[in-house]
Formats: sequence, structure tokens, C-alpha cells
Amino acid sequence: MEIWDLHCHLAGVPGRTPDERMARLIRYADRMGIVRFCVYMGMNWSYDPSPDDFRRQNDEVLQALSHWHDRAFGFVYVNPKHVKESLAEIDRCVRNGPMVGVKLWVARRCQAAELDPIVARATELKAPVLQHTWFKAGGNLPGESTPTDLAELARRHPAAKLICGHSGGDWPLGLRAIRASATVVAETGGFDPTTGMVEMAVRELGAERVLFGSDAGSRSFGSQLAKVQGADVPADAKKLILRDNLKRLLTPILAAKGIKP
Repeated sequence: MEIWDLHCHLAGVPGRTPDERMARLIRYADRMGIVRFCVYMGMNWSYDPSPDDFRRQNDEVLQALSHWHDRAFGFVYVNPKHVKESLAEIDRCVRNGPMVGVKLWVARRCQAAELDPIVARATELKAPVLQHTWFKAGGNLPGESTPTDLAELARRHPAAKLICGHSGGDWPLGLRAIRASATVVAETGGFDPTTGMVEMAVRELGAERVLFGSDAGSRSFGSQLAKVQGADVPADAKKLILRDNLKRLLTPILAAKGIKP
């Protein structure tokens, strides 16, 4: 079964340069049968990046992609605390560059008004927005979004393509928080491969609203694939999760850019 991975990073992968780290990711992906994957954020992260910092990280991803456009897609990393610079970076990397999505992490909770122009620009460009989300028992980081925050953002932007990164980590809560938000899709990656996550996601959201993501190199491809491959769901649901849903989500922007899926 052909696999597309929504969620990969250069961080956590051995290598001194973006090219070396990308070559390692390709080697690991080949071993696990992953034919396409999305990558974002640079070799060293920061919770609240300045415009210079997120531009540097995006440059590292652009360099990593430069030899692998047939295998990988890039999402631009921005910070809603710097709206003007974030919009310019979306234009540089998505409108005028090869990237196909937007990545948001923890600098500002995504229900904040600063997200509105960023999501509007992404929607205009047909770019999906992957928002990191988590429910942490000990309390979230400052500026860290929950799936409930994302559901609120979705209500303001009904045409946007929004992805609930990690399904909130505490996925029983996260999946319920986005269940009524029909335009929000869940992602499987980045938390321990506990039994029942994919089954609940398919039951509560429908298989068409679940995407496979690994969060490599923070997590291994193998442990994250096990969530889907070992799930008690029909084979056609696994096919949707492992490839077809992400391919469908990216097809409009790939077509606009003349990129063959």
C-alpha cells in the first residue's frame, strides 16, 4: 500500500546540513515504503521564532527539498505574533515558491485574531494549514493550542483546510473536540502508538477525515505506521488514511502549481 506521510522534520535526524538530514529521511522512508512526505521547520526549533529565525528555518527546508521534489513537499513555518512578516513568508515560500502548506506551532494560540489573515492567505492559495495541538495534563505551553482552539478557528474560516496536528495528543479528548468541525481533519502522529486511536478517529470522524503523520525524526516511522497498520478498521479505510486523504487535500494546490501528485 502506497504511503504518504503528512508530518516530518529535519530536527532529530542525523546530519550536519539540511541535505544530509534529508538524505537520511529518504533512506528511512524507503525502508518503510513511504513514497511521499511533508517536511517543515528547520534543524533547530524555537517556540517563539523571530521573522529572521523562521525565514532561516524555511531556507533550510527549501534546501532540503531542492534535490527531492519528486519525493517531498514543504510547508512554510510562520509565527502569528509577526503577521506582516508571516504573510510575506507565505508569499515567498508558497505563492512564489515550491511549498504547498502552512505550519503553525506554539507561539500564539490559534483561536487568536492574529491567525485570521494567515489562514485567509493560505485559503486563497489553496494551502492546507497544519496546526500543532495538545491537551497536556500539566498545562500547555504558553501559546500552545488545543483542538478546541482549532475548532473555534474553523468556525471563522469555513473554507480553510485545517489539520489538527497530533489530534491533541490526548486523542480521546482531541477527536471529540473537532468532531463537529467538518472541515477539520485529524492527524495520527507524534504520540505513543496506543491501541484504539485510529479506530476511534474512524468511528467519530469518518475515515475521510484522518491523515497519517509520523512526526519523524521526533518519532520513528515504524512506531507511527503501526497505529494505522495494526488498527481494527477496514482495508479501504487504511488506504484513505495512509495516502488518499492527503493526496486529495494537496491536489488543488499541486494542480495550481503544475505539480504531478
